[in-house]
Amino acid sequence: MNRLLIPLLICLVFQLTGCREDDDVVAPTISMTGMAIPSAYAGLYVLCEGNMGSNKATLDYLDLASGEYHKNIFPSRNPGQVMQLGDVGNDAKIYGGSLWLVINCSNKVEVCDARTAVSRGHVDIPNCRFVCFDEGYAYVSSYVGGGLREWDRLGSVYKVDTASLQVVGRIDVGYQPDELCVSDGRLYVANSGGYKGGVGRGYDSTVSVVDLQTFTVVGTISVAPNLFRIRADRYGQLWVASRGIEEDPQWPSRLYVIDGRQVIDSIDVPVSDICLLGDSLCYMGTTTDADFRPQGHFGLIDIRTHRIVNPQLIRPSADYELETPYGLTVHPLTGHIFVMDATNYVSSGWIFCFDRDGNYCWRTSTGDIPGHTCWLTDF
Repeated sequence: MNRLLIPLLICLVFQLTGCREDDDVVAPTISMTGMAIPSAYAGLYVLCEGNMGSNKATLDYLDLASGEYHKNIFPSRNPGQVMQLGDVGNDAKIYGGSLWLVINCSNKVEVCDARTAVSRGHVDIPNCRFVCFDEGYAYVSSYVGGGLREWDRLGSVYKVDTASLQVVGRIDVGYQPDELCVSDGRLYVANSGGYKGGVGRGYDSTVSVVDLQTFTVVGTISVAPNLFRIRADRYGQLWVASRGIEEDPQWPSRLYVIDGRQVIDSIDVPVSDICLLGDSLCYMGTTTDADFRPQGHFGLIDIRTHRIVNPQLIRPSADYELETPYGLTVHPLTGHIFVMDATNYVSSGWIFCFDRDGNYCWRTSTGDIPGHTCWLTDF
């Protein structure tokens, strides 16, 4: 080979390599919803789970001021992360200027700047599920599990310093804990027992009560099998949702109210997601029709009386069709209702927007299996 060509070929290789690296950065897809919702909230983050084992968890962002929907923003904000966000996005919360993303099967909680979605780092937590916060600490539920007989292993809650991102404590709670919340200096953890129930050994049916000063379990509250949602309202009540037991009609999916010590009421509606807004609780539930197709149910409960005051939160219309309702959130100020649709669980989902009266406004495509959201304030 001509010696003069060697330097030219080397330069060409470097140029091509540089181009390839630029091309490998996945740019977000931007769609226009055609509707701005200006308020003190800048946007809505939507965490899409992605099919388990496919490493396809993605983060979307709705810019409320412009009406632009940005699909899959994490890779372009974090081009150095080879595996991108990870496997199965399970929860998203904002605390202290940081966006916390719980990535279940990747065994980590990714922590980003809330305004830019640029990663600050991550916390390694096995089989992590949900997160809540109090006084500078994050509390993360974990199935722990792994290996044979994981159903017999108690789950845990990890305590994380939000400044250093270091785990500073861990306690065992019930079996396969899911959502958790803080009320009056105590942490309440909804235990599902999903692994145990799945192998016929009985679901967990308890809420673990943790004193945050000592970080110890100080009690359990018996509720119903297969718990997963839990939220604290402004009156100190806790709203707990049970998935129920599909094969046992004695235990349907249902919503329970506890006062911190015991169950004080129950509402006979199927519930898969809930959203507290002032004195109201918005709920979403799914049942199946005769052809086993999911049917969404959306309603409104007065948290003072525990009564359903509106059994039709969104109005039926020929303008839209929900295939697999999967998540629900409501704008804290304007009351706009957002419903996530997982469609067939293996391809792009949808997010639907309705006004505060339940009238359909728009829909746009999301990542795979959208289901977890958090509101970004206008700092």
